[in-house]
Parts: sequence; structure tokens; C-alpha cells
Amino acid sequence: MHRFFVEPSQIRDRQIVITGDDYNHIRNVLRMKPGEEIAVSNGVDDREYRCGIEEYTEREVVCTLRFVKEAGVELSARICLFQGLPKADKMEFVIQKAVELGVCEVVPVAAKRCVVRLDEKKAAARVSRWQGIAEAAAKQSKRGVVPAVRGVMSMREAVGYARDMDVKLIPYELAENMDRTRQLVETVRAGQRIAVFIGPEGGFEESEVQEAVAAGIEPITLGRRILRTETAGLTVLSWLMYQLES
Repeated sequence: MHRFFVEPSQIRDRQIVITGDDYNHIRNVLRMKPGEEIAVSNGVDDREYRCGIEEYTEREVVCTLRFVKEAGVELSARICLFQGLPKADKMEFVIQKAVELGVCEVVPVAAKRCVVRLDEKKAAARVSRWQGIAEAAAKQSKRGVVPAVRGVMSMREAVGYARDMDVKLIPYELAENMDRTRQLVETVRAGQRIAVFIGPEGGFEESEVQEAVAAGIEPITLGRRILRTETAGLTVLSWLMYQLES
């Protein structure tokens, strides 16, 4: 079944209206007819609104609400991925897969070893594109919430942003003791806010790790092998997803 996201204001009692690009997609690409059913989410809570297409106006798909389903697909904790800016289109891949694994937020981090440097105009354009990728991934994985992609932050800003989160992890190639890593992952509980810091190619500089540790962020190991930046975050997210859904 096709899924679409709308603003909460577009859900009006027993009626839901769909506009913009989704209007064109439903009418001209999918060529759906009145009476066919679609799933709609408001991008905020874990509910799925099942509705039938009633009619097309010049700019809207008008739908009639049939029933509301508690989707139950969201993780019971809120995970924020702080991703050091990687080269090329790796960030798009990371965002897509992170959304599939259940993150609620992605923060691009301009760490010291990042090869990519974005000025304010380029950063805004990239974030807009990344947000679109997050929405597409949320649709594909049938999530009820569209994870937010925040503006690019420095490492110091990112550490400050994560300060009040309950569990804060930073994979580091010099970290040891897999038992300690396992214990930290196993402490994760429903209702918590979790921060995961992933370095760019080349990892974080030692001074950045020290800054993170001073703010209460726990260094962890991902094992004996060195993982690429686009692999490291997905590894940690997979562990957390398993812990929260077991």
C-alpha cells in the first residue's frame, strides 16, 4: 500500500487533503482512482491513517478517513545520529539506512578531518536534499515519523546539543574492551534519548574525542576491524535496534 506524509493541519476530522509533489505522484504517476486506499502519516506520531481517495480538485487529493491504526513501528527510544560529513554521496546512503533502522534525528557534523567543507548556502541546499531522502526512506520503510535532518554543526556544537541525552556513545578506533561496549548497549531502555557520534573518513581527532569524553560521551569499540564511516554508524544502530526490540 502506498504511504504519504502530510502536515497535521491537513488532517481535518474525517477528511485528509494531499497537495504538492504527492498530489502529482498520486494522480499522474500512480494514476490512482477514487475509492482506492492509501496510508497517510502526519510525520509526528506513530499513527497510520487509512483513507480512501474521494476526489481530485485542481490542486488537492481529497481523501476520506476510514480508520486510524496504531502503527507500532517506531523504536521505543529516540536515537540521534551525529554523522561526520563524509565524501561524495555517502551521506545520502547513511541517512537512508539510518532512517530504515529507526533514528529520529540526524545531525551532520563538520569534524576537523572532514574533507567536505560547506559554506552556508551549500550547507542549506544539502540539508534540504538530505531531508527529502529521509522522507523517502521513511515512506519506504513504512514509518509514521519523518526523522529530522538538522543543520550542519561543529563538533563543539554537536557535543553541546547532545549534553542532556541519556546515553551517549562514540565509537573510537583506540577504544578497547568489547565487554564494556556490550554493557553500555544493554543499558539502553525505552523512553531514553540516545546519541551516537560517528567520525568522518579518518575518524575524529584525539582532541575531539577528549572533548566528547569530558562531556560524558562514552567511547566504545566496534571490534578488531576498522569500519568505514558509512558502516560504523549502521553497526551501532543495528545493535541498538536489536536491544530495543528484543
